[in-house]
Amino acid sequence: MFRTLVVAALSLGLMGAGPPPLMPDRVEPVGNLAVAAKTFQGRAALQVTDLGPPNGHTDKLVVLPGTDFGDGEIELWVAGEPGAVGANPGARGFVGVMFRLSDDRKTGEAFYVRPTNGRAEDQERRNHTAQYISAPDWPWERLRRETPSRYEAYVDMQPARWVRLRIVVKGERARLFVDGAEQPTLIVNDLKGGAGRRGAIALWIGPGTVAHFAGLTVKPS
Repeated sequence: MFRTLVVAALSLGLMGAGPPPLMPDRVEPVGNLAVAAKTFQGRAALQVTDLGPPNGHTDKLVVLPGTDFGDGEIELWVAGEPGAVGANPGARGFVGVMFRLSDDRKTGEAFYVRPTNGRAEDQERRNHTAQYISAPDWPWERLRRETPSRYEAYVDMQPARWVRLRIVVKGERARLFVDGAEQPTLIVNDLKGGAGRRGAIALWIGPGTVAHFAGLTVKPS
């Protein structure tokens, strides 16, 4: 049986409805980020903007204090686009979620998407729209080099548009579902952190990204 934990501060709501978005003083940014409560496309949201180099951190995170997740489901709305100051041409609007994040904020599992790849006119880029990584030892570069196509997949999306992500985790297995699809976009049967781990949940963004997050719910099993 699932016990449903709703992170109310990120609850999905139309403009003027629902609880307010998570405020910056109630989160823990990791990396050089600007975090602010905003309204984006009619939804109360948390806006997270990359301000530059990672300052020693491999991943740029907004940790949600009080979360302790092992197995279960994570669901939320995200929107990402390149546009941060100094974003390079390779910026894709990277946005996603890290889970089972360790106390030192250095190890964890993540799914994220590259919204600008979703409708690119290059099929190879399209194939790299959704991605799994495991910090710190399994970044996308290593996974793509050693196991091409196993940990990434195509899914239709656009930058600066809301998309719903659902992550289902059990032991060493995880599934990423996008926009209510019955079948997963991405299947991972060997989470690099192994089974039995647990830790915090964090909002994840990549270089040059302006991201928005809303409607986060967590169902631990």
